[in-house]
Amino acid sequence: MSSEVILKVKNVSKDFGQTHALKDVSIEVKRGEIIGLIGENGSGKSTLSSIISGIYPATSGELELEGKPYKPVSPMDAQQHGISMIAQEMGTLTGIRVADNIFLGKEQLFAGHGVINRRKMYQEAEKILEYSGIEDVRPEDPITRYSFEERKLIEVVRALYTNPRIFIVDETTTALSQHGRDIIYKTIRSFKKEGKTVLFISHDLEELMEICTKMIVLRDGAFIAELDKEEFGEDKIKELMVGRKLTGDYYRSDYDGSCQKEVVLSARNIHTRNGLKGVSLKLHKGEILGIGGLTDCGMHELGKALFGAQDLLYGEVCLGDGTVIRTEKQAIGHKIGYVSKNRDQEALILSASILENTVLPSLPMLQKAGLIMKKKEMEFTERQVKNMSVKCRQIQQPVGDLSGGNKQKVVFGKWLGNETEIFILDCPTRGIDIGVKAFMYQLMYRLKKEGKSILMISEELPELIGMSDRILIMKDGRIQNTFPRSETLSEAELIREMV
Repeated sequence: MSSEVILKVKNVSKDFGQTHALKDVSIEVKRGEIIGLIGENGSGKSTLSSIISGIYPATSGELELEGKPYKPVSPMDAQQHGISMIAQEMGTLTGIRVADNIFLGKEQLFAGHGVINRRKMYQEAEKILEYSGIEDVRPEDPITRYSFEERKLIEVVRALYTNPRIFIVDETTTALSQHGRDIIYKTIRSFKKEGKTVLFISHDLEELMEICTKMIVLRDGAFIAELDKEEFGEDKIKELMVGRKLTGDYYRSDYDGSCQKEVVLSARNIHTRNGLKGVSLKLHKGEILGIGGLTDCGMHELGKALFGAQDLLYGEVCLGDGTVIRTEKQAIGHKIGYVSKNRDQEALILSASILENTVLPSLPMLQKAGLIMKKKEMEFTERQVKNMSVKCRQIQQPVGDLSGGNKQKVVFGKWLGNETEIFILDCPTRGIDIGVKAFMYQLMYRLKKEGKSILMISEELPELIGMSDRILIMKDGRIQNTFPRSETLSEAELIREMV
């Protein structure tokens, strides 16, 4: 590995109004390093990456690239300087084709006499997709034909086409299956061999310790520590991230798996056009029912079907009293809440305020004579923000300004405020840090003890084992096997049923 410094960040600060997102941060990045940029949600990781990649200007401080002043004015400017970033949120544009997304801003490469040679563009896109190991994606297809995961991989291809010297991966792997992660890992390792540099943001400590050569820890917008490979240790890293030793239970400590006999929600032989093939299940009062499997097993479609957001070919979803749930509006009216895996696309309106997002399911409760009572709205939102410990400037700020963990708290808060009795949680801790995860697990266990019912879909096996009273493993749109809560249940037992 070269010891040559390629990028210097000198005393960089970034303010968003009264919020100090970065505070006098200085780091040095060398060629050939894979640097894990870690910290809790709101620690400043994404803000620092966004400054380096030209999304935001710094409020103060300076950057130096290969010994020269570097002040990017846009992501395109950063790319021209050899820096590309895959952001945590969706970065593809709807309404255009796969190839157009890959070559966004580079259309002139295929233009002649003012006309784009689309055949040439498609051929080039096909070549780079194949090189990246991405199969079954056609360059001429509309981007909307593809899943969230496939669209993230298309973003990877777009970033790679610029042949960057510094490649920033911001919370991308949390949205990917193992196949998608393997593509990212292969890319990162090939960059290291070529003497290029990777800044890698993830909340998966096991992943970071495996992939990275160095870690930089941020906390509350400030630089805390830099760790070399031989200094990596999960407990040490967690303590540096949160500023204290994590005490108490992380997952549940009980193993009785008890819940009440009453069935509150059931699926009866449900089939959907996109994957469910005769799924039947029962969710009991006071139960945490875990649903696991590989990404394409049908578990995410199951969550939507139970919430009335997925049309059924046949079969039905019923409440305990026999009421059939057919629509989302009906589900919400019967105190069912749904937390989507794709938080920014399906669970929140990013341009709307914290207040507007929080009150959305509960508007009937906040009306009098058909008019919404503004004071009641404010009190309602402030109560949820306080209960969920949401870090924000004010409840009127756009929810899109919040960190991933605080966005997720807003999502949970809106369902808690609606006095939800049945929670359908699809990857509820995706893209949030260790501290917020612990908060969410404690909240889920408290809800269980209060007699609420939770169906938790998760791609994280430790989470399923640690929190569930029962685990249903799905494969090819069907339930493959059921596992009761047990102290001896292993990940290997679950994996055998998945593959």
